[in-house]
Amino acid sequence: MPGQFNRRGMLTPEIIPVEVSALVSPALARHGGMVAVFDHDDRLRWANTAYREALGIPADASMTWSEMMRRSHQSQMGAVINTPDFESWLASAASRRGKQPYRQFEVDLSDGRWMLLTQTVDERGWILCIGVDISDLGRDHRELRIARDLALRASQVDPLTGIANRAAISNHLVASFMRDSFKPCVAMIDLDHFKKINDRLGHAGGDQVLKDFSRLLQSGLRRADACGRYGGEEFLVVFSGIDLPAAHEVMRRLQAAVKHSRPISEAPDFSYSISIGMAQAQPREGIGALLIRADVALYQAKDAGRDRCVLAH
Repeated sequence: MPGQFNRRGMLTPEIIPVEVSALVSPALARHGGMVAVFDHDDRLRWANTAYREALGIPADASMTWSEMMRRSHQSQMGAVINTPDFESWLASAASRRGKQPYRQFEVDLSDGRWMLLTQTVDERGWILCIGVDISDLGRDHRELRIARDLALRASQVDPLTGIANRAAISNHLVASFMRDSFKPCVAMIDLDHFKKINDRLGHAGGDQVLKDFSRLLQSGLRRADACGRYGGEEFLVVFSGIDLPAAHEVMRRLQAAVKHSRPISEAPDFSYSISIGMAQAQPREGIGALLIRADVALYQAKDAGRDRCVLAH
């Protein structure tokens, strides 16, 4: 019976709830691979036994994908993630997650299996994840496929911050215009007085500030939204499915988080701020005109003293 819950209010693992059944059939739930469903907030709504056991997720757990990945990494289960900075890796992966209708990639699991994973996003923003064991297939070409995946990632990711680069975030904005009937909002963000930051902290310190801001930016967005480094110390955010006041509230929380951040351990008194220009696409307005309005609003924020957000009319 679909839609059953256990006594703690969590979805029972092998029973498909009503809201998940559009993505998962009973036959798919029973097959030997890994299957999971995440909602538009990227919270795990259902997973079969194979998926939960591979990542060490309790049967009654309800957590976001980021929380799940952090837990499995700490317990050394799930995907093998070789990085000296897990949180930076997590922010980078989260910035790309769910941005394409369909994605396929390969993952090395800590139990020794090599998995082919697919992610399918439906019109609600829910994600169906399926993993198939390919440990015995194509070993001779595995390194070539890994190199291909790394090259594809490099073409879409800013190498310093790990979030989308200018080309990738621009492509996402174009796709939002074509896909969404509710026209997107954008935010152009600039780190205030970045040259002075470099002069005080050196370029290594400036890089650390850029990475700190990228993590704060990514962690404050919904999965439906996208962000990227547009150039230098300038960033672009594309909001999907919300209006300008709602997007403005997200940016207000980001400004508060930035003010409280102390990213340089050797300089505990150091803090920084950001200026923001925002605009929402109007009927029959092109992408270029939208970005110009957001950019003008950004320079108005700077001219007014920085450390503020201006909404374009």
